[in-house]
Amino acid sequence: MVTDMCVSIKAGSSDYLEKHPERRISFSQNFYIIGVTFAAGIGGLLFGYDTGVISGALLYIKDDFEVVKNSSFLQELIVAMALIGAIFGAAIGGYINDSLGRKAATIVADICFAVGSLLIAVAPNPTLIIVGRFFVGLGVGFASVTAPMYIAEVSPSEIRGGLVSVNCLMITTGQFLSFVINYGLTRVPGTWRWMLGIAGTPAVIQLVLMVFLPESPRWLYLKNRKEEATNVLSRIYPSPRLEDEIDILEAHMEQEQKDKVKVKYSDVFKLKEIRVAFICGAGLQAFQQLTGISVIMYYSPTIIQLAGFKSNESALFLSLIVSVINAGGTIIGIYLIDIVGRKKLTLSSLIGVVGSLILLSASCYVRGHGNPSLVYGWLAVAGLALYIIFFAPGMGPVPWAVNTEIYPEEFRGICGGMSATINWVGSVIMSISFLSFVDAIGLGESFMILLAVACVAIVFVIFYMPETKGLTFEEVSNIWKEKAYGKDKNIESMVEQAST
Repeated sequence: MVTDMCVSIKAGSSDYLEKHPERRISFSQNFYIIGVTFAAGIGGLLFGYDTGVISGALLYIKDDFEVVKNSSFLQELIVAMALIGAIFGAAIGGYINDSLGRKAATIVADICFAVGSLLIAVAPNPTLIIVGRFFVGLGVGFASVTAPMYIAEVSPSEIRGGLVSVNCLMITTGQFLSFVINYGLTRVPGTWRWMLGIAGTPAVIQLVLMVFLPESPRWLYLKNRKEEATNVLSRIYPSPRLEDEIDILEAHMEQEQKDKVKVKYSDVFKLKEIRVAFICGAGLQAFQQLTGISVIMYYSPTIIQLAGFKSNESALFLSLIVSVINAGGTIIGIYLIDIVGRKKLTLSSLIGVVGSLILLSASCYVRGHGNPSLVYGWLAVAGLALYIIFFAPGMGPVPWAVNTEIYPEEFRGICGGMSATINWVGSVIMSISFLSFVDAIGLGESFMILLAVACVAIVFVIFYMPETKGLTFEEVSNIWKEKAYGKDKNIESMVEQAST
């Protein structure tokens, strides 16, 4: 029995697959998994679209509502209200996922997307736009927690990283589509209503698809719905791999139940190793926002106009190019993250971000202090492009990937949800304050603040972020236990515990 448990616990690991290479599953072998991944990834697509579309729509909302045009605060509030909704969505997303399941949480997200998009499309005044943006934000918050978790729990371990990374690609694809649609609708009557209202369509499509998609087998097993879980697993794994995966799931769920008896949700951060891990995960999420990605994605057309390109069409076209670079950079990041490693990729990304912010802040500073030459406008656009080139492969996907690796399985939902909440809080801070800072101190000076934060982020990564490339979850867990209690701490793996 002990021997069987040790073998089953290793199912899907590199040792297991080296011993049984014929049981390895590739991307092309199981189109069911690919279909589930892309269906669940619609949440990421909506996430990206709704966070990106507002940058172009805001230009036309200002044209329709004089009160918005004359108030930087209202502009910031329209942008930030979706982010405030995302804070609430992410904060409670972990609990909803645990209590109702990944499938139900996705359906709730789709309903929020659809309701919010409809309210915005028919809004007669800025107040209803703000209300609609809050509902859309709730959907974004739910999706940011649920989609990667759902995909991970239906994926074989050997292709899990790539499949989860598809969600990041869907986010950047959504942002790219938002700029394409923004640019394509520039001369259509009711421009901003179409831009913001069209997001309801993929939400309805995903809502229909979720009726036919399975629940996470891990969640079903946790709720003692083992027969349903086995039926789902049988569509993912062939025999005899199926039996091994069921054994490992059974062992993990038994251990999870024991751990949850020992530690309640309310006491999770009393565990020192989880606190240490959360500081790393939340810190990466915070620096992802505080180094300025929300500012670049939400306000890129506005920044381009402030840099000297005054027409809406020119600003949206140049923003579309920035979005293409963002999607391309994410694909590069998906390839590099398991080759270069998380830490090296993050450091190289941040160093590039520092260089691009130097160019961006300097060009905007010179243009803002009496030099009207369009050369500096083009240098600012080049700075924006370089920022995305360096940010997208590293600081884009790494914080999300690391936060799926560093927490114990039994607390991954709550810790991941709280870390995502930190990300959205940072996004709100940036989006609601940036234009006010520009009005107060200037565009170039505002980018200098982001430059300083990026330098601090480099120091944080060097001294606090461990490398987790190629490590098992147990090995990652041991890193935090050693950081919390010292290397001499006696740590037993689950395999060792099963052997005693």
